[in-house]
Amino acid sequence: MSASGAVEPGPPGAAAALSPAPARPSSAGHLFRPISAEDEEQQPTEIESLCMNCYRNGMTRLLLTKIPFFREIIVSSFSCEHCGWSNTEIQSAGRIQDQGVRYALSVRGLEDMNREVVKTDSATTRIPELDFEIPAFSQKGALTTVEGLINRAISGLEQDQPTRRAKEEAIAERIDEFIIKLKELKKVASPFTLIIDDPSGNSFVENPHAPRKDDALVITHYSRTLQQEEMLGLQAEAPEEKPEEEDLRNEVLQFNTNCPECNAPAQTNMKLVQIPHFKEVIIMATNCENCGHRTNEVKSGGAVEPLGTKITLCITDPSDMTRDLLKSETCSVEIPELEFELGMAVLGGKFTTLEGLLKDIQELVTKNPFTLGDSSSPGQSEKLQEFSQKLDQIIEGNMKAHFIMNDPAGNSYLQNVYAPEEDPEMKVERYKRTFDQNEELGLNDMKTEGYEAGLAPQR
Repeated sequence: MSASGAVEPGPPGAAAALSPAPARPSSAGHLFRPISAEDEEQQPTEIESLCMNCYRNGMTRLLLTKIPFFREIIVSSFSCEHCGWSNTEIQSAGRIQDQGVRYALSVRGLEDMNREVVKTDSATTRIPELDFEIPAFSQKGALTTVEGLINRAISGLEQDQPTRRAKEEAIAERIDEFIIKLKELKKVASPFTLIIDDPSGNSFVENPHAPRKDDALVITHYSRTLQQEEMLGLQAEAPEEKPEEEDLRNEVLQFNTNCPECNAPAQTNMKLVQIPHFKEVIIMATNCENCGHRTNEVKSGGAVEPLGTKITLCITDPSDMTRDLLKSETCSVEIPELEFELGMAVLGGKFTTLEGLLKDIQELVTKNPFTLGDSSSPGQSEKLQEFSQKLDQIIEGNMKAHFIMNDPAGNSYLQNVYAPEEDPEMKVERYKRTFDQNEELGLNDMKTEGYEAGLAPQR
């Protein structure tokens, strides 16, 4: 069963002659303001636009805002005072992510129906138990809940039922039976699975237990296929062959880019660096002269290691905070004493100190808007405050804890201050990757031996 018919009308303001109404301007230099219920200056822009229902003028309200885990978004809402018709939608204003994302949520109780969900246009929604699917680009993006997604699907299926009953009564009866099954899901009489697969990587499902790990939610990042690249309007460029191999170790390369904060032209510096007792890495840093925003990212300069690496550090002294640390995109982080786990790809690749990474984690967790303001549930703010206080105690050396880095690709590193001797406070384990870990890294389909024989007939 497909919900391709469950399409809400598009934004009515797209076919209108626009005449902006007065709106309070946002602060200078901040086009996308972080979403906050306490920000009194954050007001939507009002635009008079044509109603596609009665063809008289209504009002469209646009709000440009920023949500962590979802980057910049545009929230639009239209209402017509003449006929009462209204429409809302959400659009991503940020860039397409480097990897796609797949959320698999096991809905076990009514509280799971209230989870916040960000679903973009390119996301596919599936419920395997009902063999039900909402294809990509069949609905506009939405900021809603799990229950809201089901209600939206029900409304879309009911939309053309009067016409179906007049022309194809048998099909209409089957759809009525399926709508009843969807309505039963909202009661959660039995568990079911909700899957949101977004090749753009811009969808999001709330973890109400943050900063703890959510056992009911499985998040998988993956590389897009060629078909998905074409669906998103992306074109893969073939790498250019260099006539001579250049030595980049003593050079700082620069290339033009746009600032991720204000979108102004900026330059990114890139350098190949050798880390002692480890390997080569590529450090990329961007500094925007327009808004002062700075960002840095680290990529491994070598191949995927034959074995995965698990590094466990027992933090016993404040001096441990000064250890150099390289966290690759494939590395997950755990702090057992806080029951905290940071998944792969979150925060990206970083070359910093242990203190710097812990402060980045603290900022990421405590500034999540789904756990603040009116959308937060009772007790969440206290949990986050307690988590932040314990993290401060670890940074200040007042609380002992274990810091665990688990990288299946083996491209992460934590400084051994006793090198070349062994570090008594640090344990490094090499392990063989599982099939699922190889699948996530794309190694199962990679053929490294005998591939030339398969290409011979094509030459």
